[in-house]
Amino acid sequence: MNSSSNTFIQQLQYAWASQGSMLCVGFDPDPKRLPARFQGKPEGLYEFCREIADATADAVCSFKPQFAYFASQRAEAQLEKLVKYLKDKYPHIPVILDSKRGDIGSTADHYALEAFERYGADAVTVNPYMGFDTIEPYLKHAGKGVIILCRTSNPGGSDLQFLNVSPNGEPLYLHVAKLAAQEWNASGQISLVVGATFPEEIAKVRAIVGDMPLLIPGIGAQGGDIEATVRAGSIANKPGTGMIINSSRAILYASSGNDFAQAARKVAITTRDALKAAVSNSI
Repeated sequence: MNSSSNTFIQQLQYAWASQGSMLCVGFDPDPKRLPARFQGKPEGLYEFCREIADATADAVCSFKPQFAYFASQRAEAQLEKLVKYLKDKYPHIPVILDSKRGDIGSTADHYALEAFERYGADAVTVNPYMGFDTIEPYLKHAGKGVIILCRTSNPGGSDLQFLNVSPNGEPLYLHVAKLAAQEWNASGQISLVVGATFPEEIAKVRAIVGDMPLLIPGIGAQGGDIEATVRAGSIANKPGTGMIINSSRAILYASSGNDFAQAARKVAITTRDALKAAVSNSI
């Protein structure tokens, strides 16, 4: 598959089918938790993530580098190199840049250029708090995915996301879901972030957005339940699709020894297979 000629959604659909997986591996490389041979190396973050990618590529539907883990270490060049490596070696696997941008106007234009031109990502995460103005600059990049925060997996997400915003008591996160699915999605490339820690809310979002892809963090280290997540987020007529279910720390740090890549692969395959079994159980 030539990923450069396909949209983000097409890439996802191909990956779900060809990989038989809804698992996304998130790259959150914490220098303090890397195996000893990567610590202090000029390209240690890149080399660690590259080996994790090679060990897990046949078990995933996407990769998701987290921008802050690279930027805090002055390692943006390593992030560029990582995304290029992923796109060159695994062009059939979409790459999501997790940067949660949320600005407007010319600033947002440049954030979009950063994500799609500098780093070459297929999709980027965006915070919609300032409304459609935060989304529109990314939609100008044909075929690129825009993944909007909707119902996040952190406990504090309820501080704002559960506020009633209509006379019938509709919470803010469902209002965001409606806007994303109806008014904002002219490009057909919008997706939503909905955390695995709230399966009931996943189901409510799914009922609103139809077969729109959901990026679902919160399994693994955050404790989200795989069976409940898959049951809530499944698309009735398209089993094994519709969800990008992310695991980062549980896979990256499955071992701190020299067997880190093999351990990561084992956890990734176990997670992929658990997701597949949950899909079968939900049909």
